[in-house]
Amino acid sequence: MGSSNFQTKLLDLQSNLLNFAYTLTANRDDAYDLLQDTTLKALDNEDKYVDNTNFKGWVFTIMRNIFINNYRKVVRSATVIDQTEDLYHLNLPQDSGFETPDGSIAANEITAAIDSFADEYRIPFSMHVAGYKYNEIAEQMNLPLGTIKSRIFFARQRLQEMLKDYR
Repeated sequence: MGSSNFQTKLLDLQSNLLNFAYTLTANRDDAYDLLQDTTLKALDNEDKYVDNTNFKGWVFTIMRNIFINNYRKVVRSATVIDQTEDLYHLNLPQDSGFETPDGSIAANEITAAIDSFADEYRIPFSMHVAGYKYNEIAEQMNLPLGTIKSRIFFARQRLQEMLKDYR
């Protein structure tokens, strides 16, 4: 494929790529940044594209991979090193509220509320909070995806009801 043909195909995909970027980021500015990063990466790797392959799929895969890598970078930067004896604060974000005694008490009450749930609700909810995706939780618990989503929803509702005084 010629360079001008490659660039034309890439320009024709810009609106589709922007829509996909917006679904990934849910933020207009982040979507434009992701679109720009994807376009640059596609242009830089033009020589790696093989003719007779799905061009649209190739570019969308680049965008998805850039988004995943950026997300992982953000997650890593939000992690603190736990110095406590029992590793109680492991992997909490910097602004977790543990700097104040009130924040620690609130976190303990939230943890106690979650621990009071039956295992069928507590386990999927805790996994979801820990960052697992619905389908990963469903696979690990050997349950249908809809069941997992419902249990997490009901656990979230129950937690909100139990902690309504914190609003």
